[in-house]
Amino acid sequence: MPTTFEVRTRPSSADLPRSQQLAWHLAELATTEAPVPEAVTDMVVNRVIDNAAVATASLLREPVVAARAQAVAHPYAPGATVFGRSSDLRVSPEWAAWANGVAVRELDFHDTYLAADYSHPGDNIPALLAVAQHTGATGAQLVRAIATAYEVQVALVDAISLHQHKIDHVAHLGPSAAAGLGTLLGLDTETTFAAIGQALHTTTATRQSRKGRISTWKAYAPAFAGKVAIEAVDRAMRGQSSPEPIYEGEDGVIAWLLGGPEARYQVTLPDPGEPHEGILRTYTKEHSAEYQSQALIDLARRLHRTHPELADPANVASIVIHTSHHTHYVIGSGANDPQKYDPHATRETLDHSIPYIVAVALQDGAWHHERSYAPQRAQRPDTVDLWHKITTAEDPAWTRRYHSEDPAEKAFGGRMEITLTDGRALSEEIAMADAHPLGARPFAREQYVAKFHSLADGVAEPAEVARFLEVVARLGELAPDELFGLTVTAAPGLLGRVPSPKGLF
Repeated sequence: MPTTFEVRTRPSSADLPRSQQLAWHLAELATTEAPVPEAVTDMVVNRVIDNAAVATASLLREPVVAARAQAVAHPYAPGATVFGRSSDLRVSPEWAAWANGVAVRELDFHDTYLAADYSHPGDNIPALLAVAQHTGATGAQLVRAIATAYEVQVALVDAISLHQHKIDHVAHLGPSAAAGLGTLLGLDTETTFAAIGQALHTTTATRQSRKGRISTWKAYAPAFAGKVAIEAVDRAMRGQSSPEPIYEGEDGVIAWLLGGPEARYQVTLPDPGEPHEGILRTYTKEHSAEYQSQALIDLARRLHRTHPELADPANVASIVIHTSHHTHYVIGSGANDPQKYDPHATRETLDHSIPYIVAVALQDGAWHHERSYAPQRAQRPDTVDLWHKITTAEDPAWTRRYHSEDPAEKAFGGRMEITLTDGRALSEEIAMADAHPLGARPFAREQYVAKFHSLADGVAEPAEVARFLEVVARLGELAPDELFGLTVTAAPGLLGRVPSPKGLF
């Protein structure tokens, strides 16, 4: 049975034993062997495919080009591969994690887990894969490590809200990646404990990266966490310790960055020897946008078919989206970010603007990771007119469902109340995205493969797509040298279409 630990601030005079610290509990989870159910292995394969799909689609985007240029300036042997480049090119694993992490995150198009906080657990994979390639791990070891990282991240996201205190969600990613690396490398508990503490300490930052005019750093933030986690593990393996207690200390994370000395957090972890099945509670995206927009895109697409008159702003007086606290305040009008209504806003800002997203989906009846964000699309006068008629409102019922622990009730959707200029009123709602495990068209292996084919079209040659899918399907049985096949090489000449920026390296 799982065990729940109360985590709270303790005075330095208490000299809290390591055995009672959250970082130690996480390290024990990572360093105690647990069975890997077949369903977990299958889902790990799905998420490696998903990451490769969205990374491939982003290869020519500016942040990815810059990160790749930084990585290839650090060649290393045996090293790790970089998305887009030949698998024969190897760079230092922390730099591979950096470049690949940016590629995975850039389009906001991979998996998600939402509870007390937000997360994209697939952000763990680039760091784990890079170190697995570099160290000669097997596919089975990589699968086990990914399962650990997901387990830790899901547990932290369930229990500890970061956004409430304006801390960016990658503060849960540093510890989960470090824990996964502890599993991958077979480290002892003390070493893994030090790595987790260092990773948390160095990846805690404010949420301004997701506020106002959102910058290209949004894609870099999780890649930075993965890179820092690798470096933390390296230091810990060399015998270097970390600040402790990192969570519970009187000048620690809880006391000053989260709920303060009076806060109590209940973190639930599987007991030693229990399988790590957290990955099965996570879900991916059908659309390239913040997860809380997924169901609302699907609803807007449906309304496009059933009420095509909504595409014309002359017919619409107002649209109010009644939804959860998180959706209203993070991607809705409750954020009070004027940039969310700015036709000249960055792509990173637009994919966190549900008024914009709903306007485009109502008009187009579709969503595309490039066309839906193109400047000419965002600046179309009729779209701007409709967009500015859309607001959000927090609805306690949707907030309660968002936080429900019952999978059948938990929901990330909302209700659209539409007032037309002819006096009619429409009310339509949706609870789950179509691709959610409980949605209208749940994603399974077939859908992950189709997503990869779609996003790799025109980027990688068909033979390369087929090669990758054949290798990844055997992930749990791969020999160490075969792990270098878990990358995608761009079609000849593709990467040369964009200039590689110059920096220090």
